Amino acid sequence: MATVRGAPAELPYCGDMASHPALVRPATSADVKKLAAVLALAFYDDPPLIWLLPDPATRRGRITRMFATVIGIESLRYGGVDIACGGEKILGGAVWLPPGHWQPGLREQIRAVPNHALALAAAWGRAARYGHALEDAHPREPHWYLKAIGIDPAWQGRGVASLLLRSRLKRCDQDGQPAYLEASKLDGVSLYEHFGFRRTGNVDMPEGAPVLTAMWRAPVT
Repeated sequence: MATVRGAPAELPYCGDMASHPALVRPATSADVKKLAAVLALAFYDDPPLIWLLPDPATRRGRITRMFATVIGIESLRYGGVDIACGGEKILGGAVWLPPGHWQPGLREQIRAVPNHALALAAAWGRAARYGHALEDAHPREPHWYLKAIGIDPAWQGRGVASLLLRSRLKRCDQDGQPAYLEASKLDGVSLYEHFGFRRTGNVDMPEGAPVLTAMWRAPVT
């Protein structure tokens, strides 16, 4: 298996979405702020984040800070953050974590905690229960973990998510690695099933939290 810290061999990956060419490439530190802003727009109406951050006036800013932390501190170093670009514009991105690294290491946790505390504020307790539920349900078999995938709302429904998924799942198949995710919306479940994911059940969430569907994809050989 190729090293998980470097850029995937098949990236950049070119695709075409309704006559609009796009490029999938590994994110760099220079992309963190812009990608976090795009993901904040994409996840503004995500049920778990509405549950965690119910105030619409502050939600977008808090989600932006949260994603900047997830990407810049917890994920980027492993080479699994992919972005879809149209020219210089970031259309969307996917945060993948490689086998053995689906949880941040101790050093990353220490660096990330102050930023997450600022982002979550009074929701810290709910977020901790949410995180424990995800951890308890997480498979122990080595796999690539899709922590988040989001598309600029102006580009949703135009094939960007499919382009991002196809690029990374191609590598999973080449390396014989399964993939795992939790889906928070039914339309997302349908998209992931199209790419070979199968439902394994609902995550046992804290009381009042929205339903999450656990999904697993075996590599295609």
